[in-house]
Amino acid sequence: MDSQAVSQPALDGLAPRRRSSSSRRKPPRRPADELPVARVVLDVQATHLGGTFDYLVDPDQDDHAQPGCLVRVRFGARRVNGIIWERVADSQVPRASLRFLERVVLDRSLISPSLRADITAIARAYGGTEANILRLALPPRVARIDKEQQLVPGQPRLASDPAWVAGLAQRHKDLKQRIDPGYQGLEHLDQSLEDDVFAAFLADILPGMDQAALLAARVLIAALLAGRSAVMVLPGTRQVVHLSAVLQQLGLRPFGPSVTAGPGQQEARGWSGDFAILDSGMAPAERYRAYLALASGQVRCAIGLRAAMYAPVEGPALFALMDDASYQYADGMMPYANARGVLRLRARAHGGVFLAMARARSVRSHWEGLPEATESDSGVTGPGTALTLDRSAVTTLLPWIRWLNREELSHLADPTIGARVPHTAVAVINKALERGPVLLSIPQDGIFESLSCARCHHQARCPRCTGPLRARRSGAPRCAWCGAAATDWSCPDCGGSRLRVVRVGAAGTAQELRMLFRNVPIVISSPSQPRGVVERVQDRPSLVIATPGAEPRVVGSGVDGNNTDTGDPNLPRLSRGYRAVAILDAWTSLYAPGVDARMDTLGAWMRVASFCRPRAQGGQVLLLGECDPQLAQALMTWQGPVLAAADLEDRRLTAMPPAVGMAAIWGEREAVVWMLDAVGIAPGQEAVTDAGPEPVPALLGPVPIPAPSTLKAGYLEGTQDRVRALVRVPTSRRDKLADDLKQAQAKYVAGRGRGELRFRMDPKDLT
Repeated sequence: MDSQAVSQPALDGLAPRRRSSSSRRKPPRRPADELPVARVVLDVQATHLGGTFDYLVDPDQDDHAQPGCLVRVRFGARRVNGIIWERVADSQVPRASLRFLERVVLDRSLISPSLRADITAIARAYGGTEANILRLALPPRVARIDKEQQLVPGQPRLASDPAWVAGLAQRHKDLKQRIDPGYQGLEHLDQSLEDDVFAAFLADILPGMDQAALLAARVLIAALLAGRSAVMVLPGTRQVVHLSAVLQQLGLRPFGPSVTAGPGQQEARGWSGDFAILDSGMAPAERYRAYLALASGQVRCAIGLRAAMYAPVEGPALFALMDDASYQYADGMMPYANARGVLRLRARAHGGVFLAMARARSVRSHWEGLPEATESDSGVTGPGTALTLDRSAVTTLLPWIRWLNREELSHLADPTIGARVPHTAVAVINKALERGPVLLSIPQDGIFESLSCARCHHQARCPRCTGPLRARRSGAPRCAWCGAAATDWSCPDCGGSRLRVVRVGAAGTAQELRMLFRNVPIVISSPSQPRGVVERVQDRPSLVIATPGAEPRVVGSGVDGNNTDTGDPNLPRLSRGYRAVAILDAWTSLYAPGVDARMDTLGAWMRVASFCRPRAQGGQVLLLGECDPQLAQALMTWQGPVLAAADLEDRRLTAMPPAVGMAAIWGEREAVVWMLDAVGIAPGQEAVTDAGPEPVPALLGPVPIPAPSTLKAGYLEGTQDRVRALVRVPTSRRDKLADDLKQAQAKYVAGRGRGELRFRMDPKDLT
């Protein structure tokens, strides 16, 4: 038998398959002729893997694999998405070690060259990677939106409809006549929008319910009429909705479904608009569609929450934000970028205009308005021009603000000194209730009961750790911080031993007020209440109890028939205000933590006071309780810069931001100590800063911090011994510190460090 005919016997179905003689191997892939290497930023968040990775492009992908496109690549043993950052002719990696792109997911450029440059600059300024910023800037792709092609082709109405532009210009002119007399320097902002040179402005906001939205609409429309794109970031959803309504009243259409048809043409359904809303909480399809509209230039104005700071706009645009010191602007994901710094950085990179608006000017804004302010390398901070308020306009719009503290109540011979709502305030509220609603603002909501001294009404504090005491149904009161029982308590201020329960929650406040104001409807607006946040109330007698940010707006005709509509169809209608506003528990401001506590409190109080009618219409604001005299004076005179200047001087003396550059480092103790050593910061080391001629300690801490409440026990090593440290450097070395910390963290992760180690530049919370 021929040996070639011999074969190993096998069971049926298990015989090895024989290859057909016609089967051929696929030809090997070859790189493209021009720029065959694509540098890709992968969706990998590890700091030590934050650079670009080189891949080869074959000829079939050459036309579609352009910078800014979404691709799919093989990384290790898995496939990941990435964005092509650039195409180059060669790579430092040997060709034999390079892989080809798996496929081009979308041949449309999602990230423009200018936005790619912005992302790189933002990552460098905050010590992160391009991948860290991309996961926040680029919304998740929804394939059906690309396939539907619902975007209406062509230019925006500002470039294609002269008649509409002329009408918008007339409405903007009428709006300027109403707004501009209250501000000094708005003409400089308009001139900067015409130029292609970077300029930064800081604006205070007049009192009144709609003044913030009107100022925002005025600058947005000015930018659009000047041929510029515009971005406006706001701290909350309710502010976005209100600004959207004002823009619509002025003739701008929000991005949404539309039907277009020319003479003798068939109707074409699509999406169009004059401004788009960007928010990470939007439905993925809606957010992705709005992002594509902005990236393609179909829409040139974006408003929204923190996610809007990465809006894909081009050219010397306007980058603005409202209430620039809000906690909502601090990103909660690495590298913890702040919207204020991001917008200012992008404005400088684009040669555009940066505008920070606030009722209570932040300390950083006040510092930037001084000649001593210095520009950082990245552009996240630097000098700016302050747009001050016209005092006569402030006097016209400001309600009568009274501080009813113990001294004032003594002058008025009020027998209820120390009460949460004294008799003088009850009389004012009763008179205001005869004509319309009254707003009572409480600092917080909850089911707990706070305690104060029954004699001097100072807050009852724990003698062990100075924490606030909380009432209990049975037994002695306990500290809210350390849990120690306060037996045999005595007041350190007056020596009194009796305690008084203060119900600071919304439900407890309503129970107290029902005894003072009988037969008056009470509305509670709070996220923690069953009814939630109430959007609007009728202009009729009622008591409205609301927490900060949940204040309802007043709609409908009042009992006196007054209407706040101006009668001009070219101008938006103004909201009605409350007849009186009472700010309860002002003493809580004395115990608010954080270096920005006073400015944050002033901003919240100013916002509440803006819901009140002007003094000419009988509006009164009552500040009830003891508080910082400088804080109360700034509210009564509507002069936030005065308090900001006082806080800035304190920060110079204590070497705190913005007088210095600062970073917060936290995590496992050994990891934090390792990072401090890696960047050359040792305990006891001194640093010369811009705060003064004397050197100050460069390192504060490390101090123990509790484990995060959202982390399960034992999930992450090092959570049982967590510490936090603050590093201070001159403002000129702020960006160098961010780069050093990034390199140290990358080295720690690459070295298989298992403990927690994180850092944040320009932290708002220093505790």
